[in-house]
Amino acid sequence: MEYAIGVDIGGTKIHFAVVDREGRIVDSHRVPSEAQLGADHVMSLVLQGVDTMIQRMPSGSKASGIGVGSAGQINFVTGTVEYAGSQLPGWTGTPITRILKERYLLPAYADNDVNAIAVAEQMYGAGRGLDSFIVVALGTGIGGAIVEAGRVVRGAKGCAGELGHVSVDFNGPICENCGNNGCVELYASGSGIARLGREVLAGAGGIVPWQPDSRAITQAWLQGERYASQVMDIAIRALAAAIAGYIHMCNPQAVILGGGVAEAGAPFLNALDQEIKSRTSTAVRSAYRLLPAYVGNDAGVIGAAAQVWLYGNG
Repeated sequence: MEYAIGVDIGGTKIHFAVVDREGRIVDSHRVPSEAQLGADHVMSLVLQGVDTMIQRMPSGSKASGIGVGSAGQINFVTGTVEYAGSQLPGWTGTPITRILKERYLLPAYADNDVNAIAVAEQMYGAGRGLDSFIVVALGTGIGGAIVEAGRVVRGAKGCAGELGHVSVDFNGPICENCGNNGCVELYASGSGIARLGREVLAGAGGIVPWQPDSRAITQAWLQGERYASQVMDIAIRALAAAIAGYIHMCNPQAVILGGGVAEAGAPFLNALDQEIKSRTSTAVRSAYRLLPAYVGNDAGVIGAAAQVWLYGNG
């Protein structure tokens, strides 16, 4: 059996796993990122975690390579971080794959974390058998990945797929992360839904049966609570407007939706799909399907490892 080591680097945690060629995790562990301590510290945690995974590999086996999915904009060709925001201070410029190759003398790959999720979905999940699809990850922010002709679209410096920073209101609030007005991330991400919830809460005089966080608002919406429904109506319409734009631009076979907000399940997907279809032309509408992400919460680390199989010679 062949194995690869996957590393999923986020602002709050780093997930490590030994993954087999069928996308199964045989061992894993997580550590806090401690990102506030700087890039050198984060990279030292990565190396310690990879050391641990090598030690815990099945007896008699050897890693075929190491794959990393990281928050930020990653230059896939060089394996270097082009830009990382405040969630990973100082991470910009880190030569991830060079450090890994020099230390372990193994093939190493690094990409944006949502691109890694797209690889997992392409090889093992909802994107299997599809040549053209888009992944939208609804977390604290909104991440994205575009697959065309079976390949992840990365752009000139690995920055393609920043789908959360497509504007749905050019007169909207300014996004602190990119400087644009009215990014869809400000409306349909976990933090965006919480922001809308605070606004509704203020207008209702503070008398609503939920706290202004996305999980509580989503649950209240599922139960039919009217103020939560106001919030989710805005979020769904904003997200549908953005996805309709992605569909018109890329004409994909599917849009794969994952992340915490999407865990609201069928009611959320059905309402979103209906709104998307009302905003798209007949030809592109007939080609696409809205699908839930299949691989789940481990998609990042599985997709990171799967880069070894997808891009390696084996």
